[in-house]
Amino acid sequence: MDSSSPRKPETMKAKRVGVLMGGISAEREVSLTTGKAILAALLEGGIDAVGIDTQGPWVEELHRERVETAFIALHGRGGEDGTIQGALELMGVPYTGPGVLASALAMDKIMTKRVLISQGIPTPAYAELGPGSYDAPLNMGLPVVVKPNREGSTIGISVVRDEGELGAAISLAASHDQNVLIEEFVEGDDLTVGVLNDRPLAVVQIVTKTGFYDYETKYITGAEEYRVPAPIGDKATRKVKESALAAARALRCCGAVRVDFRGAGDRFEVIEVNTIPGMTPNSLLPKSAAGVGIGFVELVLQMLQSAGEGSR
Repeated sequence: MDSSSPRKPETMKAKRVGVLMGGISAEREVSLTTGKAILAALLEGGIDAVGIDTQGPWVEELHRERVETAFIALHGRGGEDGTIQGALELMGVPYTGPGVLASALAMDKIMTKRVLISQGIPTPAYAELGPGSYDAPLNMGLPVVVKPNREGSTIGISVVRDEGELGAAISLAASHDQNVLIEEFVEGDDLTVGVLNDRPLAVVQIVTKTGFYDYETKYITGAEEYRVPAPIGDKATRKVKESALAAARALRCCGAVRVDFRGAGDRFEVIEVNTIPGMTPNSLLPKSAAGVGIGFVELVLQMLQSAGEGSR
């Protein structure tokens, strides 16, 4: 596909699009960067679009701006968890990305695990803790990854290699969400695959100095290297793409999502499914799309084209 000549969706020529960004989650600043990049791409693609920060009275602004379609660029709670999708459905406004159920499931890491396991999709072993059970014995070997159950962008996440660090890691995760996920740490490489309108894109390998793709690496410094396509061989590439598509389908996702993996050799396991992937300068979905010849503006226009599918 010629990424230099983005095609304006025919059905969007007369539609006013509101890019919902910012919000109130811990990922507000990342969301603003994502939203501004999407807004610029829409305008470049000839779409009548306006930015709306949902930290304020966004419903009134949506009506005042006469928005007909919402492009969701919100990360974390209040944007990626199904709540704003439900509000938009009640208002009769079509929106980009997965619907209420898929968004809520993918935001809940423990529920995501249960769905993946039920479908035979490879994912690391895990344990879950909640109020009253934070001191429960851990029946897993170290190292482990400790995460808030419903948070994104590696916020509140710790890699624990020493038992003496476990309590502090659980406390940190619990400060972001009362439910805590403890996951087997899979040695190997970080990979990610974009899935766009039920089609897996290129596999991206993320090379970091620390061996862990944390918040600072994602949004501030960038990784040491992004390899597209990932040099993991044809067999592993095929398996990762198949698992990415299976995970997206299992959670009933549509539009554009990103599936993250970790592993090595023939063992790559699904770590997370992101229903509102970042669109910042260091973001992975645009890199995955570029790996199959889809430029940034074309990617945004294709995401817009699928608006409304999540509520079907």
